[in-house]
Formats: sequence, structure tokens, C-alpha cells
Amino acid sequence: MSSLSHFDSDGKAHMVDVSDKPVTARIAVAEGHITMTAATLALITEGRADKGDVLGIARIAGIMGAKKTAELIPLCHPLPITKVALDLVPDETLPGIRITATVKTDGQTGVEMEALTAVSTAALTVYDMVKAVQKDMEISGIRLTLKDGGKSGRFEAP
Repeated sequence: MSSLSHFDSDGKAHMVDVSDKPVTARIAVAEGHITMTAATLALITEGRADKGDVLGIARIAGIMGAKKTAELIPLCHPLPITKVALDLVPDETLPGIRITATVKTDGQTGVEMEALTAVSTAALTVYDMVKAVQKDMEISGIRLTLKDGGKSGRFEAP
């Protein structure tokens, strides 16, 4: 296992110096889901939620979450994000919503945390939009599925 780069030689947390790293094209994809009852899912897919377009608002929230990652995660670098895309797909077999986020940048460090934050924020927004009808929804399965670019190269989750 490689050393943890967010700790200095004395074991103190610090922001990694990326100034000597080359600017490269980078991409990260993350996924997760929120499970709920079939009735709550129908409320969302049929557009009957009191707060409005659940999936549309969650998509925008996910984009905003990706852009705000450096403000939320203490040692993340603020990055010039060039793309954030979210797919929120109703899945009756869960039942619930499957969420995928794709984030791109041309930078000196990757966008894994931005993709994970986008999924998390979108899922939390779905929860917030329909919590009045169901409080026991469950957010889970949030993970990185793809990362490419930079010194460590490509990672694809099995």
C-alpha cells in the first residue's frame, strides 16, 4: 500500500502540494442509490411530489455538490471542473433511484472526491424532497467506479 499523502513526515494532516504535477485530462465516475417504497418511487416518477421535480432538482444539487467539494472536504483542492453530469434512474427492482455522476477536469489532481460528493448530494436531495412521505429511505452503495488520468493511471471497479 502506498503512503498516505495527506500526512506529512510527522503524521500531521496537510494539503498535498500538487504544484509540480503536470496538468492532465482527468475523469471520475461514482455511483450510489437510494432505496424507498414502491409508493414513494411512484410519487417521484409520476411527478406528484409536493416539492416539485425531485430528479431535476437532485441533478442540479449534485452538480452544485461537485463544484463545492473543496469547501466541504478539508484537504481537497479547488479544481477547475470542466464537466459534471448526473444520471438519476428510477429502478423498480430496488425500489429507488440509481445515481451516477461523471466529473472531468484538466488539472493537477483528480476529481474522485467531486464525483463522490455529487452522488452523495443528489441522494441527500432526493431524501429531502420526499422525506415528508417516507423517513426510512436508505442511501447506500456510494463508490468510485472509474478514475482515469494522472500518475496513478486508470482504475475501474470490479
